[in-house]
Amino acid sequence: MAQDRPLLGIMLMLCFCILAPLGDAVAKILGQSVPLGQLLLVRFGVQALILFPVVFLTARPWMMRGRILRLTVLRTLLHIIGIGAMFTALRYLPLADAVAIAFVMPFLMLLLGKMVLGEEVGSRRIMACVVGFIGTLLVIKPSFAEVGLPALLPLVVAVVFSLFMLITRQIAKETDPISLQAVSGTMASVFILPLLVLGDTMGLPELQLVGVNTSTASLLLFIGVLGTFAHLLMTWSLRYAPSATLAPMQYLEIPFATLIGWVLFSDLPDGLAAVGICITIAAGLYIVLRERTMSRAVPEVP
Repeated sequence: MAQDRPLLGIMLMLCFCILAPLGDAVAKILGQSVPLGQLLLVRFGVQALILFPVVFLTARPWMMRGRILRLTVLRTLLHIIGIGAMFTALRYLPLADAVAIAFVMPFLMLLLGKMVLGEEVGSRRIMACVVGFIGTLLVIKPSFAEVGLPALLPLVVAVVFSLFMLITRQIAKETDPISLQAVSGTMASVFILPLLVLGDTMGLPELQLVGVNTSTASLLLFIGVLGTFAHLLMTWSLRYAPSATLAPMQYLEIPFATLIGWVLFSDLPDGLAAVGICITIAAGLYIVLRERTMSRAVPEVP
């Protein structure tokens, strides 16, 4: 079992925070022309196609039984639901708004890590998480309720991914991260394919396959690659650091999402949202400095 290495976990989570909103931006572009079921199938299918050859070439253990298998199945179902809800929300909401609303997730992770896993959560980390959450609320414009029901989808994403990351933390030290993602991608593809067959039979537009041009096919492949490596980084981060440590770091997804949304969709936050973004960055940087100080204070065990 791997020992906790908080700084490494934080750096891996930081990379995830960059790649995840970039993948969401690609999904927002594709969501206007590609059905949801097809997006999900490509997302997870590419993950399996990339990682299973790596698993076999490096002779990594991938067979799962008992508790690990059951948790992996549940984790995969949560992954499908969470990504599906986010892809749908991005059809209606600006990228930064969708990510910001979903960011009750790190706060939920903090609570779950303490109550379910019994992880130690110091008062300073609680305060940093609360400050980051306040920053998130400032990013969400007071008028977001006018968007209607789609505005609730990022909240679904938050709840689902809080449970997803809780399960990941429980099995991360008992499974190889590449094997876990390879198996999850295969499981998800197996779950989604029958739904597409059923959707085609019943004439459900979101559960059908459509023809795409070369540009769209390239973006579909790109979203699969981005999703694969982003969640692999997230799995690695949870292998080395408790979820309570990583929770405030995930607030950094908001400024990254804002930057990507501005570059690709010309969406800029207003003054209040900008203040919120600064607060979330400050909270995340505080956690990095706090963990660095603590790691230097505690001598390594030979």
